[in-house]
Amino acid sequence: MEKQMTLRSGAVIHAISRKDADSKNYLTRQTLSELHLMPSGEPVAFEVSENGSLIYYFHPERVTEAPVEMWYSPTSRKESYTLESGTVIERMSVKRAAACNYYTEERLKKMNYEVVEEPVAFTYKADRSILFFYDKKTAKRLPLMCVRCGEFVRFNKKLCEKCYEREMAIRRAEGDRIRSAQYNMEREKVLFFDLELTGFYDHDEILSITIIDGNGDMVMDTLVKPEHTKKWTRTEKIHGITPAMVEDAPLLTDLIPRIKEIFEGAKNIIAYGVSTDFSHIKYIYDNEEDREILHSKIRCCANEYVRYIHEHRPELEHASLIDAMECFGIEWEGVPHSSIADTFACRKVWNVLFPNYYRD
Repeated sequence: MEKQMTLRSGAVIHAISRKDADSKNYLTRQTLSELHLMPSGEPVAFEVSENGSLIYYFHPERVTEAPVEMWYSPTSRKESYTLESGTVIERMSVKRAAACNYYTEERLKKMNYEVVEEPVAFTYKADRSILFFYDKKTAKRLPLMCVRCGEFVRFNKKLCEKCYEREMAIRRAEGDRIRSAQYNMEREKVLFFDLELTGFYDHDEILSITIIDGNGDMVMDTLVKPEHTKKWTRTEKIHGITPAMVEDAPLLTDLIPRIKEIFEGAKNIIAYGVSTDFSHIKYIYDNEEDREILHSKIRCCANEYVRYIHEHRPELEHASLIDAMECFGIEWEGVPHSSIADTFACRKVWNVLFPNYYRD
């Protein structure tokens, strides 16, 4: 006889005798039904009946009053049935059963559940044969099968291990083809940039800008004095830029002509996680057309790294710039989270991902 079982929630409950259950005031479904109650929590113990079915016990403090429609019905329709274990269950319509989360064994199988507890209610078929209902909450969830072959249990992304590996091999080959392709880019026309900000939202202001080219040569590296924000305590702890450090720095409006000039001559502008940086740098342009031109040059190193680890290192769960540097064993130049260190790091990660990106 089973001594314990694990519920779908992961909770472990133990087998108990009827005598011990009574001493703890545990309630069976039959007792709950007689008291017009229903469980509000999971079973706390179980008993295996003589016919092999399970009888669950519920804690008296984890019950609630059953809806009136569950226990009141016209006398002429109120019928009961005694199971082999001695448990008495009542007749219930299909509609009422569904409202209580009770289903037939056939229906539960289609929902990928296996019946382990004895019936909790019944009704009659058209031929007057008995149709039992079972509680979905205490049914055993069966392993889901592969959506592609349908033969094996799911391993990842709804696929079995064989189908998943087959799909990943195709994706890896395509990703490797793209990453190893010859792009013939001029190093001087490829720019890498990073910003440090006063906060995490679109209304926050730029505190520093670093731009380098594909050779690793510095194009721009400057602090920026924000026009409206006076302090940024949260982000200061990340990038280390204090209000005093930017007191004599140029305003963004003073830098815009030079930034536009730099970007105008670029073919590609690469950053690690461009959504935040682009949402701020795009405002150096006054119209949507110029912003779209800038956006067409932007490439996201983070997206390419995520694709790489999905194809080659699926066990990796995080994809920050620090994670990418660690994955490829690349050493930092400077302190992470400063715009200059992050820009050089982005270039190094990009070069690993795209070893044939530049013209020889």
